[in-house]
Amino acid sequence: MAVEHWIDLKRHPLTRPETVRAIQVLVRRSAGAELRMTFRLDGDVPRIRVPSPGVPRFAARLWQHTCFEAFIAVEGQPTYHEFNFAPSGEWAIYAFSGYRNGGPLVSETMKPHIALRSSGGRLELDSVVRLDGLSVMHKRASLRIGLAAIIEASDGLSYWALRHPADKPDFHDAEGFALLLEPPDSDS
Repeated sequence: MAVEHWIDLKRHPLTRPETVRAIQVLVRRSAGAELRMTFRLDGDVPRIRVPSPGVPRFAARLWQHTCFEAFIAVEGQPTYHEFNFAPSGEWAIYAFSGYRNGGPLVSETMKPHIALRSSGGRLELDSVVRLDGLSVMHKRASLRIGLAAIIEASDGLSYWALRHPADKPDFHDAEGFALLLEPPDSDS
């Protein structure tokens, strides 16, 4: 059985809460080296700027608009990967050797699967990431996960994360990688 966690993201105190009431994430790590995440946003969805569905492809600067993110590090190591998931189906992956020290990892074999659903006051984005292609990953390793969202709405940007360790939003701060995922049982 896969390891599952529902988690509430917190809005950074410098940003407005009017458009988005809550964001939760369901995280599932399987023994098959996949990390599945469902980001669920509850709010005034018509006021949120959601990019139209397009061709799934690598794209830069997705974080300037509505975007969901995951930061994945092996417990105790400074290296980490950043995944950006746009409602349009566009994606980005970055590899870092330490705090913000790295760059894009453009690999079609690492391309995440992204699916979007929207109804009434709810927007859900499903993403699947393969862990076995990450440069420092081992399927028996404990992982530190940071989850985040940038929401572009008619009243501006809001920043959401598991933890906001700094005065300004900074999803790369390792103290924000607040979820520890142990390796799943091998029969998952």
